[in-house]
Amino acid sequence: MMNTDAATAKQVTADWARVFDGFDIWRPLRLLRRVGPLVQGITLDRSTSGDAYFPTAHIHALTRPFPVVTLALGQRLSSRSGMPEAIRFTDHAAEYLDATRRLDGQARLSLDVPPTVGDVVTELHAFAVTQYRMGWPPAVREIEDSILISSASGDRDLAEQGLQLARDLVKEWPKHRLPLDWGGEKTWITSLSENADNAEDLRAIVESQIKAHKLAKIRQS
Repeated sequence: MMNTDAATAKQVTADWARVFDGFDIWRPLRLLRRVGPLVQGITLDRSTSGDAYFPTAHIHALTRPFPVVTLALGQRLSSRSGMPEAIRFTDHAAEYLDATRRLDGQARLSLDVPPTVGDVVTELHAFAVTQYRMGWPPAVREIEDSILISSASGDRDLAEQGLQLARDLVKEWPKHRLPLDWGGEKTWITSLSENADNAEDLRAIVESQIKAHKLAKIRQS
């Protein structure tokens, strides 16, 4: 196993940051920008062997306490065959500019013009519907995030759209595929509705997560 050294990781991160100059370097191989109560990111996700990275566009909602910045709606750079494509660190200089262009074209959300909260919610809803139609695991967390970030951003109508989608999907989701700590349909909907009604509490959580993850220097788009 060959792991890239810190200097190489720093250079790779800087190269991607120069192309996507609307993002800030948060950590080595991690770029972020804040969009209301969430962050949008580009992660150069190391391969298992450590000798390559997978460029990955993603988001992370700040509306619940969580110990790490996740890769929600994660979308790795894909080859023409549709398979995730890694860039070897040794080939980075020759390949990264093409990789940045292709990731920009493949990403669910714009990596150029910052998306709105509404754009993000639309993608979360589309993801949840696709998961259901394909028979894949229920997108419980994505639905929750769509409602919470809508409320935290002050858009109650958008939050209500998410609540209605939650009511529709929960009737169709196979019960055996729901989380082990699932409390039931009524409990879940009631909890979501109550949280959506407490925008100030959600905004307080966002502020605490900004401090916890040291995001204060990440620009707000």
